[in-house]
Amino acid sequence: MPTPSAVPHPRTPLRLYHARHGLDAGPAGGAPGLYARLEQRGFNAVMIPAPWLVSPDGGSGAPLDADTAVMDGVEVPLTHWYAQAARQLSAHRLGLYVDVILDRCARDAVAATAAPGWYQSRHDDPARDPRLSAEARSVLHLQDGPLPPGFLAAWTERLSRWLSHGVDGVVFQAPHRLPASAWRDLFAALRRQRPDVRLLAWTPGLAPESLAALRDAGFDASFSSLPWWDFKSAWLADEDARLRAMGGVIASPPQVGAARPKVDGKRALWSAAVSGDGLMFNDDDERLLPGVAMVNRWFADTRLQGPLRLLGGRDGGCSVLLRGTEDGASAALAINPSDAREADLDWDALAPLLPPADLVPHTPPEGLQADGNALAPGECALLMLAPTEPVRDVARHQRTRADDAANLRIALENVSPAVDGGAFPVKSIPHASIAVQADIFMDGHDQLAAELRWRAKDEPRWRTVPMERGLNDRWEAAFRPRRVGAHEFAVAAWFDAWHTFRHDIELKHQAGRDLSLEVHEGLALLRDALARAQAGSPGDAAPVQRALDAFADADLARPAPPTLEQVVALLDPELARAMRDLDDHPFEAVSPLAYPVWVDRSQACHSSWYELFPRSQAAEPGRHGTFDDVIARLPDVREMGFDVLYLPPIHPIGQRNRKGRNNSLRAEPDDVGSPYAIGAASGGHDAIEPQLGTLPDFLRLVDAAARQGMEIALDFAIQCSPDHPWLAQHPDWFSWRPDGSLRYAENPPKKYEDIVNVAFYGAPARRARKLGLWRALRDIVLFWVGHGVRIFRVDNPHTKPLPFWQWMIGEVHAQHPDVIFLSEAFTRPKMMYRLAKIGFTQSYTYFTWRNEKAELAAYLEEISSPPAADFFRPHFFVNTPDINPFFLQTSGRPGFLIRAALAALGSGLWGVYSGFELCEGAALPGKEEYLDSEKYELRQRDWHRPGNIRAEITRLNQIRRANPALQTHAGLTLAASGNDRVLAFYKSTPGHGNVVLVAISLDPFLPQSARIEAPFWLFGEADSGQLAAEDLLTESRETWHTKTRALTLSPDQPYRVWRLSLHG
Repeated sequence: MPTPSAVPHPRTPLRLYHARHGLDAGPAGGAPGLYARLEQRGFNAVMIPAPWLVSPDGGSGAPLDADTAVMDGVEVPLTHWYAQAARQLSAHRLGLYVDVILDRCARDAVAATAAPGWYQSRHDDPARDPRLSAEARSVLHLQDGPLPPGFLAAWTERLSRWLSHGVDGVVFQAPHRLPASAWRDLFAALRRQRPDVRLLAWTPGLAPESLAALRDAGFDASFSSLPWWDFKSAWLADEDARLRAMGGVIASPPQVGAARPKVDGKRALWSAAVSGDGLMFNDDDERLLPGVAMVNRWFADTRLQGPLRLLGGRDGGCSVLLRGTEDGASAALAINPSDAREADLDWDALAPLLPPADLVPHTPPEGLQADGNALAPGECALLMLAPTEPVRDVARHQRTRADDAANLRIALENVSPAVDGGAFPVKSIPHASIAVQADIFMDGHDQLAAELRWRAKDEPRWRTVPMERGLNDRWEAAFRPRRVGAHEFAVAAWFDAWHTFRHDIELKHQAGRDLSLEVHEGLALLRDALARAQAGSPGDAAPVQRALDAFADADLARPAPPTLEQVVALLDPELARAMRDLDDHPFEAVSPLAYPVWVDRSQACHSSWYELFPRSQAAEPGRHGTFDDVIARLPDVREMGFDVLYLPPIHPIGQRNRKGRNNSLRAEPDDVGSPYAIGAASGGHDAIEPQLGTLPDFLRLVDAAARQGMEIALDFAIQCSPDHPWLAQHPDWFSWRPDGSLRYAENPPKKYEDIVNVAFYGAPARRARKLGLWRALRDIVLFWVGHGVRIFRVDNPHTKPLPFWQWMIGEVHAQHPDVIFLSEAFTRPKMMYRLAKIGFTQSYTYFTWRNEKAELAAYLEEISSPPAADFFRPHFFVNTPDINPFFLQTSGRPGFLIRAALAALGSGLWGVYSGFELCEGAALPGKEEYLDSEKYELRQRDWHRPGNIRAEITRLNQIRRANPALQTHAGLTLAASGNDRVLAFYKSTPGHGNVVLVAISLDPFLPQSARIEAPFWLFGEADSGQLAAEDLLTESRETWHTKTRALTLSPDQPYRVWRLSLHG
């Protein structure tokens, strides 16, 4: 009779107790006290090794008889044992999970367990080697090659019996020993019987290629290698990404030192809680570690989801584990990886990882609250972040009148950052520090106070930050916006009467001067401040009252020398803060302009794009691809580390004047045409090419990409084929020649008769904008935004009016501030920059044509430094369907490696057009165009053919994800290399918590030697000091004792990357 199941609901996070030594399921056993405790402590399942018969001399757990168990000293059918155990566990709402071994059996296994031909015969079994352990010699291993006949059917039937007798889940050891197809067949049969069964893979320590082979096997979840983590190494996030390609991730705590389980256990437990989609604690964890019950309850309630983001703590910095939750919040666990030193939370390094969110105080469990930014040795703190609403009011800032600015006593000048004096917004991301500076000064020697005022545009009140005076009257303060959308800041300064008084009496007191009159003046200032407080001015009056109470009535009435205690009272820092808050700001000067800031989500600054033509993704040669074919490719693209999938236009393609292969003017009947010739009888820019699929098919692609941690970017190309419905519906939106013919798109001497451009303005007499067209184009973007698209690559925006783009982007951002626009404007520098200023989030760049060291160095310096860096985000595409760079046509595989490294490490944004990973460079003779261009025909490929650079691209993207310094275009400094064919630079976060040094050979043909200068000074080290250097390609570590490093870069390995720190 089937046994009732206690398996958790599929949406219930798994909290496994691993009974490593098994359970006693007999009537006299069962450990009811243990089960009651596990239920009370928040567990919902128990995992045991399969209780089948094993050889008395073998500790491997391999079955001697996989269908028999021992209960109360008597051999019984294994299903009887399971039924008994399941009844006992289900009484405490605990599921039964079994850990099984399919690829091994005991040497003397019975025939039903090991049929002839299934396992290696004894004469060629390496277990006969006497040098092996007794355990290794006690087992036989599954035969290599295809699965033996009957093997899978036998295990399917056996496991099906287990499920019908109370087993709720199965954990499979050594999953890489069976092919993915075998697992799929097995799981399909088991799920037909028990749709709610959970099938798990034991994967700690498996090689990346083994995990990749299991990606489509159908496991519900796999197990993390977290128990071996050192609380800072980046491999944890890399493994997490590989495991999530298979399914969910189950985490167990890192191993805890026996000397102090309470201290080590806290960060171990919470590391597991934040890392996994499920938890597993073994019997020692449950017994020794404090807080297991709290962790289980928090984990069940919080419902974490999505990939693990990791910031590795070095040089006194905290490590941070970050996950999202089902309700849109985020959990960030800050960990001090050191057992000996305090660690600080580096918000500058953490900012690129964080979503737009506010810290929610008092929500972490007891003992997990952060107390400031420093953590004691071995400690951890949980930060809960609630998502912030985007800023909805994006009305353009207004200049305030400054008619009397020249008459102000306080000079306030040279405010930065500011784009064109504040005419356009500075760009940032949530949580990034925006350092504001201004020159502030006044006549005489009186002291000034200044503050930075900032707010989101829809907030009525300013937030304020005191500014600090630096060298040469340059004042500075910083703020960190936490919302996406429009913000603004201003600077204010005033004569600080109390600070002036305090400064004077401190100097005079040290000189032994009589302070009677000075104190009398100071008391008057205190009385005025107290009066303002009593009249309702914001501020704390208590310190002011205490200072006045330090003086007798007689002291208040007439000047008298103060006592030492009274002087101390007047110099009290708390009093100074209160007097600042209650100041009436005499001679206040405020910057006449509220300087605009636009805050984008972090993907605007850091993402990795992969471009493909959906119609070329069919597996069968000659078949037109569909969105379903793209969905099938998503895991492959994500495996390389890309997080944005960019699709050229997906709209209906016109028939009239359709282009043929290789851009020929004559198309054959089966030619597919250019996707940029948008519009046909089936629709225009809001329709889909029928051969690709339907709108519901596209929405499935958007959802499938999101499940892979990717976004879809669409191409917004404002051009029409002669068949576009608008020509019939709105002929006035187009330009017509005197003879009544259409004015086609031209780039003399070329003429594109398959494309017609719209006309944004009316006839010369009025030149009025065609508002209907403008609104229609805006509504196309909003249509796709409404269907889940938040990124648009805009084709040739420099050929359309700037006022249109400023209006349209503003209209879209008014409703959806998180939308990203990439400008594909390969044009003059000033136009590229202007497009960025008026609203484009990112831009293609001249990087594609920069090959020599001098020009690369100059360009990297230009775009990584103000003023350009404040508004222009460079997107380094290595190639495009339109551009097959000459360098790639002739440089072979090394050239592709060089350009990949330059792009991926030089900017926070980089992209490839599909085929780059295969080193495709065949060109039309003498042109930067691809031979057999995919713009005009289908191109199926073998995505894993020999000679590809997939592994190198994957590693570059892993390095980018693990290092915040590489997640922006800013923070780049050139380094000396002593060779004009080797470019060296380092990138650093503002506080130097993450520093990456890069050396890249620009020669694809010959080895190049260089002497790289490492930035010892950045860490406060002398040139003869030492730095810890992690080679991020070989994952090796060494200590550098001098700043100059000699190296040779070969064409096969033309770049090196190191992470530098003081202590490693």
